[in-house]
Amino acid sequence: MDYTDCRHYMNDRFYEDRFPDGSVVDEWFHDVHVPKLGELGRQYILTDYGINADGNIHTEQLQKLIDTAADNGGGVIVVPEGTYLTGALFFRQGVNLYVKADGMLKGSDDISDYPVIKTRIEGENCIYYAALINADGIDGFTMCGEGTIDGSGLRSWKSFWLRRSWNPACTNKDEQRARLVYISGCTNVTVAGLRLQNSQFWTNHIYKCSHVRYINCSIFSPRTPVKAPSTDAIDIDACSCVLIKGCRMEVNDDAVALKGGKGPWADEAPENGANQNIIIEDCTFGFCHGCLTCGSESVHNRNIIMRRINVQDGYNLLWLKMRPDTPQRYEYILIEDVSGRTDNFININPWTQFFNLQGRSDVPLSYAGHIMMRQCQCECINAYNVQEAHEQYILEDIRLEDNCIKQPENHNLSEDNLSNNLHTQAE
Repeated sequence: MDYTDCRHYMNDRFYEDRFPDGSVVDEWFHDVHVPKLGELGRQYILTDYGINADGNIHTEQLQKLIDTAADNGGGVIVVPEGTYLTGALFFRQGVNLYVKADGMLKGSDDISDYPVIKTRIEGENCIYYAALINADGIDGFTMCGEGTIDGSGLRSWKSFWLRRSWNPACTNKDEQRARLVYISGCTNVTVAGLRLQNSQFWTNHIYKCSHVRYINCSIFSPRTPVKAPSTDAIDIDACSCVLIKGCRMEVNDDAVALKGGKGPWADEAPENGANQNIIIEDCTFGFCHGCLTCGSESVHNRNIIMRRINVQDGYNLLWLKMRPDTPQRYEYILIEDVSGRTDNFININPWTQFFNLQGRSDVPLSYAGHIMMRQCQCECINAYNVQEAHEQYILEDIRLEDNCIKQPENHNLSEDNLSNNLHTQAE
């Protein structure tokens, strides 16, 4: 079938896929090819180089193998069957990662195995711990396979909650812990098929990247018996052209969170930026705080689509965190064809955690608009949870169309009343 000019076949007719602002969705978003192992270049199998599933931490040997592959024209690091322990790894141009079925690359739970480097975390560029998997400035980085990458998060989760019981005001960074995957300044990235689990901190963080695909991944962190704090499934930070397709996300925080910077002048800082042209489709959400969350560290999100989604248990379907100390602009967002259960269908409220105007005398004005939620069938405790705050943000053109929203007692809400109430709240 010929899919030229971004035309696609549905219900016996062609249609043109467009972003909410009317621009055409590039054909790149409809190419979901996942490279097979044989397509990834020369294979560097761990056990061929003396790296065994023996319970020892092999950071130095693994990094040497990555460097050897890079120095010899690239290839793929292959994790065979078994569990292989490591600290932070830094991938280089031309070197990919493949984890075979029944294979696991498992991170150390000792924070000293993750060096302190210049990185990006919580809306700022700063000195912090490296992730387990790090890739910077690479074109064409691929991580795939049927195996698992595990962050060994339990020790850090327990330490976090112990610290929080001693100091309720402690921040996420006060407990020293590593992200699972951090990809920065990269293009043409594919992460596919893997189970990414038990991260100590954020599970996947992509920063200033373009053309990134997450395909058919399973991303997990627990909420019981120990909650895994701040283990967001995928954090998109100042990126463009991102596709998340066919993934299952179940984490003890936000599933897909759009970030990009924070602070009273965040929109002027060159290290920050907008997220634009993001599509999340054909995914399943287990438990999470927000299925799609804008903020709290975010300055501009534009052309965001979430469609053909099943939500099994979520706090919020669409969550806009309106931060009073940061100028924010959330616009051209489309949510459609979602089924399942969530506490809030839409949540727009001030977000004041760690509020800091840094000496600015006025509250920067934010904006959210051109938001459409349509053709969804959801059971919700609150159909809308929208708070007016005219001194902080402007809301306009927020529409709900052709939805079937039920409360838990199976009471059907009137679509007209739902829409009218939302517009009243948003004016």
